Amino acid sequence: MCCCGPCAMYRRSALLLLLDKYETQLFRGRPSDFGEDRHLTILMLNAGFRTEYVPEAIAATVVPNSMGAYLRQQLRWARSTFRDTLLALRLLPGLDRYLTLDVIGQNLGPLLLALSVLTGLAQLALTATVPWSTILMIASMTMVRCGVAAFRARELRFLGFSLHTLLN
Repeated sequence: MCCCGPCAMYRRSALLLLLDKYETQLFRGRPSDFGEDRHLTILMLNAGFRTEYVPEAIAATVVPNSMGAYLRQQLRWARSTFRDTLLALRLLPGLDRYLTLDVIGQNLGPLLLALSVLTGLAQLALTATVPWSTILMIASMTMVRCGVAAFRARELRFLGFSLHTLLN
């Protein structure tokens, strides 16, 4: 659902068909300048093109060099995920089952994670007991999502994304 900027390649003919829509990205009637890679991916899918993961691809990009910059990046990405999912809802039935699961996970996951954390904090505050069920729920949600990604990509290193949940 998102071919990230430094890793994405497009056919020129496909890009030219969608260039006007891409350059005039709007959200709720206002110009929008974030999440352009996800937006272009959804435009491509809406136009009937497909995306493909190529594990051999190598790309270089600039990454945040501080926790503050990282958190700002993650906030931008989260806004783009939620916003563009609304634009892509009608695509879901025609997508690969994994992509559908991933889109649902990207949107419901943070909500379930927030509810789990709040429940755990409430248990800790009210009963002074460790919220093991909350910890187990968060760990299992993370491992299922990363496990499916590792299986689909046939790369065990995808399990390492589980550590991202701690930061997220």
